[in-house]
Amino acid sequence: MNNDKGYTVVQRLLLNCDMGESFGSWRMGLDAEVMPYIDCANIACGYHAGDPGIMRRTVALALEHGVTIGAHPAYPDLVGFGRRSLACSAEEIRDLLHYQIGALDGICKAQGTRVAYVKPHGALYNDMMADPLILRTVLEAVAAYDSGLPLMLMATADNGAAQALGTEIGVPLWFEAFADRAYTASGHLVSRRLPGAVHHDPAQVVEQAVKLARGEALLASDGTGLLLKAQTLCVHGDNDSSVTAVRQIRQALDGIRSA
Repeated sequence: MNNDKGYTVVQRLLLNCDMGESFGSWRMGLDAEVMPYIDCANIACGYHAGDPGIMRRTVALALEHGVTIGAHPAYPDLVGFGRRSLACSAEEIRDLLHYQIGALDGICKAQGTRVAYVKPHGALYNDMMADPLILRTVLEAVAAYDSGLPLMLMATADNGAAQALGTEIGVPLWFEAFADRAYTASGHLVSRRLPGAVHHDPAQVVEQAVKLARGEALLASDGTGLLLKAQTLCVHGDNDSSVTAVRQIRQALDGIRSA
């Protein structure tokens, strides 16, 4: 369903996946294998990965499969794949967001489509979730580009503060959860440095995805129940086992909707 500006209004749990993360002759991910099973493609915009040709081809692949396109901007950190925090000012964050969203939006326009949402990548995503001032800066930057453009961010045990900020600035929010990550009681991701932070068993990944789709509580790392209110589910497709998991999640979610 679309709103009056033509953007998708989330009504069911959408699968989103990071895409277009190759660069030049260096290839990463299995985009062609994953694209048929997802709803939203977060396409790298050149700062942590991607280049104009990769962006163009990824947009074309998304259009071929009817997948919604989102900008996946990052700190300017190709060497670190955007996973290192940079001491950027608010003005610099606004500029780098506009530069990257605009680049992908231009490539989309040339193919008859548009960027439909924004999901920051890596350290920029983590920083905005940890620092309300950075989240405000990101929201204001998105609003300045197009106030109807949704921002994708992490669902936690309490989405209230983020939702209030989004409402104040006038940017729709899409809260996302993760099928393959362990959570703390507050709804934050368990650090990858700790054992059990990432679920590698496809059956466990699918089970968590189904619980999220049904609105059921997950088991947090301290053994308590954790209820996450999310509109979209992040899946990964950078290896054969993850592609298998994405396919199984798609089948499971379709089964829930048809039940």
